[in-house]
Amino acid sequence: MTIKRFEDLEIWKDARALCKEIHEIIVETSLKNDFKLSGQVKGAWGSIMDNIAEGFERDGNIEFRQFLSIAKGSAGEARSQLYRIFDCGYIDEQRFLHLKNELEQLSGKIKNFITYLNKSSFQGNKFRSGI
Repeated sequence: MTIKRFEDLEIWKDARALCKEIHEIIVETSLKNDFKLSGQVKGAWGSIMDNIAEGFERDGNIEFRQFLSIAKGSAGEARSQLYRIFDCGYIDEQRFLHLKNELEQLSGKIKNFITYLNKSSFQGNKFRSGI
């Protein structure tokens, strides 16, 4: 498979889907009235996909890995916030467990991609095939 744009990356697509899901939770629940928490949640969850995209566009393997590491950290932050959302009663246990699982899977995929890049000559935006 050839990767030409960050939008082609499975990890970016997964992060985008999670952003959409958390946005729906904010809109559908009283979390929308908890301005500080909802803002923090939007920021961290969006940071996952944004850092994947930014790293890809940086044109270098080292910078791409650095931004992927930041994205992985944001996934951890998002998982912590998920506990807060659950503990505050904004979501039920079923939705909590679903999202927690999705975030853990995404973190694992990002970690695996970093490992791949550590062994690869892939150069972000400079190299568009072989992934």
